[in-house]
Amino acid sequence: MTNRGFTINERGQLNRFAIEPKVYIDQTSRTGFTEYAEKVNGRLAMIGFV
Repeated sequence: MTNRGFTINERGQLNRFAIEPKVYIDQTSRTGFTEYAEKVNGRLAMIGFV
């Protein structure tokens, strides 16, 4: 039984710890000329100019 982020076990005790979110793996490529690489390059260039 789940209620507002807490769980209750079979003995009726309240679990006061948050429920863990489902974990997923991001499959997008982080190499080559991608939008991510361009953003990182731009941000590093701005830091370099400062």
